Amino acid sequence: MLHKDVIAVCILIGIAIGCTSTKKDTDPYAYIGGEIINPKNNAVVIYNTEGELIDSIQLDLNNRFIHKIESLNPGLYLLTHGGEYQTVLLESNDSIMFRLNTFDFDESLVFTGEGAKKNNYLIKTYLANEKEARKLVKYSKMEPEKFNMFVEKRRLTRLDEFNNFLSKNEESDFFKSIVEANINYNAYADKEIYPFAYFGNNKLIHVKDLPEDFYNYRETIDYNSQHLSHFLSYNRFLFSHIDNLALNSYYKDNAYHSKFNRHSMAYNRSKLDLIDSIVENETIKNNLLKYKARDFISHNHTEEEAEELLSHYLSKSTNEDDKASMEGLVESLKLLRHGNPIPDLGIVNYNNTEHNLSSIITKPSIIYFWSSNSKKQYRNSHYVVSQLKEKFKNVDFISINVNDNDDKYWKDIIDNYKFPTLNEFKFKDSKKALKTLAVNYLNKAIIVDDKGLILHPNVNIFNSDFDKTLEELIKKEQLIY
Repeated sequence: MLHKDVIAVCILIGIAIGCTSTKKDTDPYAYIGGEIINPKNNAVVIYNTEGELIDSIQLDLNNRFIHKIESLNPGLYLLTHGGEYQTVLLESNDSIMFRLNTFDFDESLVFTGEGAKKNNYLIKTYLANEKEARKLVKYSKMEPEKFNMFVEKRRLTRLDEFNNFLSKNEESDFFKSIVEANINYNAYADKEIYPFAYFGNNKLIHVKDLPEDFYNYRETIDYNSQHLSHFLSYNRFLFSHIDNLALNSYYKDNAYHSKFNRHSMAYNRSKLDLIDSIVENETIKNNLLKYKARDFISHNHTEEEAEELLSHYLSKSTNEDDKASMEGLVESLKLLRHGNPIPDLGIVNYNNTEHNLSSIITKPSIIYFWSSNSKKQYRNSHYVVSQLKEKFKNVDFISINVNDNDDKYWKDIIDNYKFPTLNEFKFKDSKKALKTLAVNYLNKAIIVDDKGLILHPNVNIFNSDFDKTLEELIKKEQLIY
């Protein structure tokens, strides 16, 4: 049975459609509406199939909204709310509404109305992909032949399930292509990631010894699928595929059995060259170039290396906003070099008292970050830190929430999970702070000494060798712990 609020929104959509049906309007359109439970702000933002902003729609007093998209271009639209996002497939005359709870964003999402079945099916395949991706490390212990058979069997089973769905539901060819791409590219991504997990850095040269049919699907790959350019499984495949293809050039310049170094300049330059040579679609090409360049530049490379890759990236990208952002990242990283003081940013503690970041540092400290939108990450990061505190008793661990939502959502998480409120902070100006500290990944952490001078600008507390890194830094800098 539908919740009464869901029925109310359906009625609103019905009225809206009825009011426009008397118009002689042959332009394709769609309605999107819904209800947000436990909203994180008062708006839902919609982006079109090109990733461009359509509108920011205000929630009413009952946390509901409704919007008509005129001159609809059928495809994947992006809805965002409070830092969370969801892809929605819209075709002509769809009238979709959804209801979701921000405390469990993906799992609580349910669509109703015209066009709902296809979106509920899409959500189902997305969640299945996400579940399987978490098991990839386990699956990657299989021998290559067994892994190949396992992934293929799973892919074909998913396609059979989809064909069974289609036998009972009449859907468009476009929808069929989207779901099939979701299933196929997710499987292909697993195969591209597999050698990095199975062989490891010391034996990655043996990627050439994989079964002959392991990468047969590569003959069918479309590198220019504009309608998939913002689709998770497609991008997951492309990112890992480029990493894999670049191994060929890596082993041309390195000893046959040398240890693989994913941060080598030649390897990362070759990735940009590959993208430039095999991808023609500007949206897809610029997106791949941006993320591959950012991956390299964000890590603790020398200033000269960062400038070199930046120059190589700028020669290939045609997106001026991306280029300006990457140039800004390089400039920010210059201020985060070893020995520089931590930038003096405004922060607010749990009790709403404002501080400057440097003023709270009185001993060697690890500054780490979390988002209210990443439940797994904030739970795991606080757990890991609780373990580290036992070992490094004279090191402070400063936790900073990166969201710019109302403080209520940040504090609710701290209260619900009973995180210690001491050393829990939020940025006063999150956008400025994230840019200044070059926080492009939540798992990034910064190590400073007792004077607030940077010892390491980019470490990952989840890395297995983090303890060793911290111990070595402490001994090298002659810090007491």
